[in-house]
Order: sequence, then C-alpha cells, then structure tokens
Amino acid sequence: MTTTLLRTADELHARARRGRRAVVMTMGALHEGHATLIRTARGIAGPDGEVVVTVFVNPLQFGAGEDLDRYPRTLDADLKIAEAAGADAVFAPSVEQVYPGGEPQVRVTAGPMGGRLEGAARPGHFDGMLTVVAKLLHLTRPDLALYGQKDAQQLALIRRMVRDLNFGVEIVGVPTVREDDGLALSSRNRYLSAQARRTALALSQALFAGADRHAAQEALRARAREVPATRARAEALSAIGESRAAADAHAVAQASPGGPAAVRAAARLVLDEAARLDPPLDLDYLALVDPSDFTDIADDFTGEAVLAVAARVGTTRLIDNIPLTFGAAS
Repeated sequence: MTTTLLRTADELHARARRGRRAVVMTMGALHEGHATLIRTARGIAGPDGEVVVTVFVNPLQFGAGEDLDRYPRTLDADLKIAEAAGADAVFAPSVEQVYPGGEPQVRVTAGPMGGRLEGAARPGHFDGMLTVVAKLLHLTRPDLALYGQKDAQQLALIRRMVRDLNFGVEIVGVPTVREDDGLALSSRNRYLSAQARRTALALSQALFAGADRHAAQEALRARAREVPATRARAEALSAIGESRAAADAHAVAQASPGGPAAVRAAARLVLDEAARLDPPLDLDYLALVDPSDFTDIADDFTGEAVLAVAARVGTTRLIDNIPLTFGAAS
C-alpha cells in the first residue's frame, strides 16, 4: 500500500469514498503510540474502508511560553510510519488551509470540564483543541475517529462535544501505549536527557502503585464478602495471612470500595520521592476523577475512574493516566 499525501481539503474530498472512513488526528512526530492508533483504525475500517491520518500542529492549543516553535515537525518520517501502519492517506494541511481567515473569531468552548486539571494548567488549551478537532472532523468527514487514552481529558471532551453538538461520528478511545520501562509514549519524550528520563518514570510508577493498592483492596473486600459472619470472616482472613485486616474484618467489609484515598496516597508517595531526585519532578497535579466530568471522586464512589498525573522534569511537561474501576459487585 502506498500512502497518499494530501495538502488541501479539496484533494481529500475528491477521493472516491470506499467503505467506512476512519480518521486518526495527530500533530505529527509520529511514534508507536500513533502507529497503534492507525493499526486499530485499519482493523476497524477493514480492507474495504479508508484510514486517513491528519498531521497538523495547531497553534490555537499552545499557550504563551509553550513549545509551538520547537514542536517537532517530521513529515517525511511521519509518512513512512503512517504507511507502515496501514494508512491510505495523510492529510497535512497548512495553517492557512485550516484557518483561511486567520485565527477564528468563533470557537468551540470546552465548558466547565475544560477548566479543570489540564485546563487549569493550560488556560485556553482545550478551547483550541476542540476548535481544531471540530474543523478537522468537518474537513475529513469520517465515520469514526480514534484518539489515545493517554490524553484522557482530551478524549472525554471530544466525546462530550460530539454528543452535545450532534456530530455524526463515532469516537473510539485506544489504550495508552508504553515503552518497555513504563513511560507513556509521547512526542515530548525526546526532550528528556537520560537522567531526566529516570525521574520521569515516576509518573507511570505512581500510577501503577495506585493501581496496585486499588487491586489489593478490592481483592481483600472480595475475600471478606465470601464469609457472612464477622467472626468467621476474621478467622478466614487470618488463616490466609491477612492479620491486619482480620483485626477488623467488619470495617474492611464496610469500607469504601477500593479506597480512593488510599489509592491517591500510594501514588503520591512515589511522586514525593521523585521530587527529591536530580533533576527533581515538579508535580502539577495528581487527581482521581470521574471521567464524565473530571471532578474528584468521593470515598464512596463506584464506577469507572481515572487516576491522572501531570508534572515537569526540567523544561519538559508530561502527562499520564490509568483507568480504574471502583466497587466490585456485592
């Protein structure tokens, strides 16, 4: 398969549509995370469908002092990666093609969710992101569009926009792709020195620590539910070595499912240790949130949640997250 490079919307619209069109939106500097999105799109679209990858560095979503000018632009390499992953076309428009009248006066507003976490750290970022996503959805006219779970708040906002504004497109989230050491793949990883990268690993390690604490607590609760009587429950837990839990098995059984506070604490411990490294990890936020609106979850929360973190290592800002489910069935 040869991937076609398209520069204008007219060129894209002139293509004969065949099957379902799946779009993967990127800002270029493609890596294995993007390739996974493209391969997933290829699998969903099937051999009779079409996969279009957009490459566009959107100036609207870069704030003052952010890295718009130094953001990597590697179109030749991007084309090779897109082709190897199964893309039919790469749509790489100019700024003038996307914003023909200059910066748009009418924009999509992200609403309350857009002011939380990433939105609080980067004011206006999500308005710019949603505006360009809306434009690219109109320009590419896909049946479905795929986005990575690594940018969980972005994915949630795109889903909300599509639902609230009646876009006729299916949004597909794809799990985060990680390097062998656990670091989430990002175009910004290339800015990290070897020593800074060691510090940056604390982001994923913190998330895994929180997930491990959550899994252990959920397993303990499940074991506690297997025995109906408080005394018998304590004896059963003690017999398998859960001496601390056996001391108050009734409290374990009644505790909030999975213990959100304990999950946050386990993750925070790792991040606090990384703050003492050289270079140090400078934490922006650690949050355990409801993915429907990105508000903090309460201790009695049940359902899907996202444990999210953002931090700087030197001048490089990184984000990561992991999904968790609170409240196993009773």
